[in-house]
Amino acid sequence: MTKSTITVKYQTTVPKEVREKLGVGPSDVLTWEVTGDHVRVTAAEPEFLKLQGSIKVGPGDPVEDVRRARELMGTGDE
Repeated sequence: MTKSTITVKYQTTVPKEVREKLGVGPSDVLTWEVTGDHVRVTAAEPEFLKLQGSIKVGPGDPVEDVRRARELMGTGDE
């Protein structure tokens, strides 16, 4: 069982074994869920990743698509 200590500022270090298992590092966010006398800690999924797969894209050249979109915006064509 992996352990860590709470400091006087109520901070703790996430043990290496846990960081590696969760795939987290500096600036990542953890979610804490308390159920009775147990705590479940998970890596929070960034909001933008929740949208993954919701936007369908087809074949094409992204650079050309951006150029064409700018062209349409500039002329007012839709």
